[in-house]
Amino acid sequence: MAFWSNQRRHKVLYEGILAGVFFSYSHADEALRDQLEKQLSMLKRQGVIDTWHDRRIGAGQEIAQAIDEQINRDDIILLLVSADFLASNYCYDIEMKRAMERHEAGEAIVIPIILRACDWHHAPFGKLNAVPRDGKPITQWADIDEAFLQVAKAVREAAARRNKAAPSQAPAIDISATSQPAPRPAEGPRSSNLRLAKSFTQRDKDRFQEEAFEFMARFFENSLTELAERNPGIEGVFRRVDANRFFATLYRDGKDIAKATIYMGGDSFGRGINYVQGHTTASNTINESVNVEADDQTIYLTTMGMMHFGGQNEKKLSHEGAAELYWENLIRPLQER
Repeated sequence: MAFWSNQRRHKVLYEGILAGVFFSYSHADEALRDQLEKQLSMLKRQGVIDTWHDRRIGAGQEIAQAIDEQINRDDIILLLVSADFLASNYCYDIEMKRAMERHEAGEAIVIPIILRACDWHHAPFGKLNAVPRDGKPITQWADIDEAFLQVAKAVREAAARRNKAAPSQAPAIDISATSQPAPRPAEGPRSSNLRLAKSFTQRDKDRFQEEAFEFMARFFENSLTELAERNPGIEGVFRRVDANRFFATLYRDGKDIAKATIYMGGDSFGRGINYVQGHTTASNTINESVNVEADDQTIYLTTMGMMHFGGQNEKKLSHEGAAELYWENLIRPLQER
């Protein structure tokens, strides 16, 4: 059934057919929330869950009241955690606090979803098992779709636990038979397919690439240092040539084993972040290149697939995913010996 009135939705949720899922998130993370909701589409199509977030509030509704009613009703509460979430007084002090009260009372299941790196372990929900695996932030996964898939699997498992426990927790209740006020017209039947395509300017893409390059530089510098500390006889040297280029070198017992140049832009290869085996100040050669792309919801990186024979070029890479790709190529000679 494609459309639900609020009253009908409440009745169905209480009778155990659907598990209500509440998104608690900062609006700064709206694009990531949209990606997550797409990954949950199969669960919605199968009638396992129904989702709600504050963008579903109709015109004329009281925002705080609508959120309060929903967070006190839904079975699964997703905390979409980031620095913006932790800094939001409403998300942290109101939504998260109420979510944890219901979780501890056994009335709802709270799932922390770590979107971006932040100091979340000391929060009240820090004791809960977070997703993706090991609480690694979604934006740091090489394949963001894989990270969101892990979240979808966790939601499916939580919905199964909720349905198994529901009969012993509460009887089925027909909300339409209670004294609940009639829904306002804005709460009537409507589609849940309200997501609109986003557009990204060239400045957005350039900024994303600049951030990716700076992340990659820090990633290589830290990885070279850590590799040397863990392995006697191995030395890693990082050298920043200029704002758009750095060198990385691996030595074993003083002998250079691997060298790489990573630079942004170039004379012939457009705006990508390019990898070259060896050290060079030229900008007209590459062994691999990652480039900025965008779909209707987010910006990401793709690789030409030159070092992996096309095996990676269909993936949507995060900053860390692209850095790992290049690091893997640099360290391979050490790992093969």
